[in-house]
Amino acid sequence: MNKQKLIDWLLEGDIAIQYQVHRDLLSDERDILRYRISEEGWGLQFLSKQNSDGHWGKKFYQPKWISTHYTLLDLRNLCIHPINTKISKTINMILSNEKGNDGGILPIGAYQICDVCVNGMFLNYASYFKSDIEKLESIIDFILSQRLADGGFNCEYNSRKGVVHSSVHSTISVLEGITEFEKNGYDYRLEELLEAKQSSIEFILHHQLFRSHRTGATINSSFLKLPYPSRWYYDNLRALDYLQYSNTEHDERMQPAIDILLQKRNKDNTWKLNAKYPGKVHFDMEMAGKPSRWNTLRALRVLKHFSIESF
Repeated sequence: MNKQKLIDWLLEGDIAIQYQVHRDLLSDERDILRYRISEEGWGLQFLSKQNSDGHWGKKFYQPKWISTHYTLLDLRNLCIHPINTKISKTINMILSNEKGNDGGILPIGAYQICDVCVNGMFLNYASYFKSDIEKLESIIDFILSQRLADGGFNCEYNSRKGVVHSSVHSTISVLEGITEFEKNGYDYRLEELLEAKQSSIEFILHHQLFRSHRTGATINSSFLKLPYPSRWYYDNLRALDYLQYSNTEHDERMQPAIDILLQKRNKDNTWKLNAKYPGKVHFDMEMAGKPSRWNTLRALRVLKHFSIESF
């Protein structure tokens, strides 16, 4: 497909895809499309699964992909309009009922400690949906308390002694949360958050997004695949898409991941959904093994941001 046919193909997709194509590829913010995400397609399907108690699934984090937590993350990533009373009530309910003594969301285990990866994801959608800053402050405090000396984050730091090396999984989730907090105009401990943001980006770049800093080998072959939704897992395209969203400038250490992304492009200039994470879902937005509008959209906006010719 040439560029125009590819855009036309993307615009035949769900209303959430249409909105983001106009915003990110055509530089044409169409807010009317954003309002429609809650009224049709995937957005309406997700909203229709909400229970009368405000949760999805059984509760905040169960069953995994149909839980309240991951459904709210899906809705945020659709770019559904952030002013939504039902969603806001659910987030406020979580903030009232799911906090631990350490200030984070979802205390677990015998010692009731929280997970920085979950809290990074929570900060992402809670900021997107305009939660009250007073209710987010303890989550910010918790996240900042989990920063490691190498600049990033690791969800095991709070539960296991001796953790000294950050995890790209935890770090990307925290980065997305900090950036959403920043973009929505919050300022609580913002200078410290921006320092953590820069050190976390540097942590990922130090690994060239997917390589061991010791050996140069690929850390995990799954990082090279193209799943969507990402859930809590890290992969190259998720990292590159974050870097464009945060308006990070091109760095030569990104180039190996960009080259791999280009190698995965199909002859018709689309990208496939070549992997899915196991587990019950509300519904499949796309089918594994088929050309993916999500991946094609995300890849094209990465290439556009970094001024890489995509055709």
